Amino acid sequence: MSKTIVTCALTGAQQGKDANPALPEQPSEIIQQGIDAWRAGASILHIHARDSGGKASSDVAVFREIVEGLREGGCDALLNLTTGGAVAGLPLDERIKVVPELKPDIASFSVGGGSLLGRYDVKSESWKGDRFVSLFSSHAELERVARIFQDNGVRPELEVYHSGMLNNIADLMERGVFEEPLLVNIVMGIPGETSRATVKNLLFMTEGLPAGSQWLVSAIGARNHFRMLGAVVAMGGHVRVGLEDNVYLQRGKLAASNAELVEKAVRVLRDLGSEPATPSESREILNIRAGENR
Repeated sequence: MSKTIVTCALTGAQQGKDANPALPEQPSEIIQQGIDAWRAGASILHIHARDSGGKASSDVAVFREIVEGLREGGCDALLNLTTGGAVAGLPLDERIKVVPELKPDIASFSVGGGSLLGRYDVKSESWKGDRFVSLFSSHAELERVARIFQDNGVRPELEVYHSGMLNNIADLMERGVFEEPLLVNIVMGIPGETSRATVKNLLFMTEGLPAGSQWLVSAIGARNHFRMLGAVVAMGGHVRVGLEDNVYLQRGKLAASNAELVEKAVRVLRDLGSEPATPSESREILNIRAGENR
C-alpha cells in the first residue's frame, strides 16, 4: 500500500473568521484544531501565528506557545512553521526568526523574488487584490536564508509559485545548501502570477524538479482544492488541505474544521488505493529524525 503524506495548513496569514467562523486564530484554537487534524490523519501541521486581533504575526513567543501546546497535547506530527507572511507585510528578518529560535522539523521557504497578485473583476470593472508581494531581493539573500535553515538543521519546504522558481532551486542546490530529499510545495491557483491549477501545469512543474524530490501541492480555493487531489496522488505526490487554502468542504458548504477537510482527503486517498502516512512514516520518507533539534 502506497503512503501519502497529508499536510494540514491550519490558519494562514490572510483570511479570517469573516471567511469562515471555524478558521482558528488564537493559539488555543490553533492547538486544538491541530490536534484534531493530526488525529484525523495529518502527519504534518503547517502553522502561522496571529496576534490578539487575528492579524498575521511573526512573534516567536506565539509560535512557541502553539508548538508547546501541540506537544503537550500528545501530538507527534511534524511541525512546519511558516516563514511566510510577506503578503501580510511582515518583514523577512522577523519572519525567519522561528528557524534559529525554535528549530522546527520543517519551515516554509518561498524561493523566488515575488509575485504580482490580483484579478480583474468584470462586474466592478476594476482589479481586485492588485499588488506585488516581494519575497527576496537577490539570489544572495536567498542563499543567506537557505544557510540559516542548514545551520539550524531545519528542513525547508520550498514554496514554488511558478516554473521560474525551479531555476532558483537548481542554483541553490549547486551551492550545497539543501539536504535531500528536497521537500517542494507547488502552490497553484492563486489569482495572479502563479501557476494555474491544472494537471498539465502540474506535470510540467514536477518534471522540472530535481531527481528524488518529495513534493506536494497546495491547490488554493474551493474550485481547486479537492479537484487536484486525485491527480497529485496518481502522480506520486503528497497532499495539503486546510482552512488556510480553502474554507469550503464542498460547493456552498463551509468546512466545520480543519479536521473535516483532513477526513475528506483521507477518504479520497483510500478510495484511490493509498493510505495517509503516519508521522513516523513521514519522517522516514523525508529523512527527518524525530527530536533531532530538541
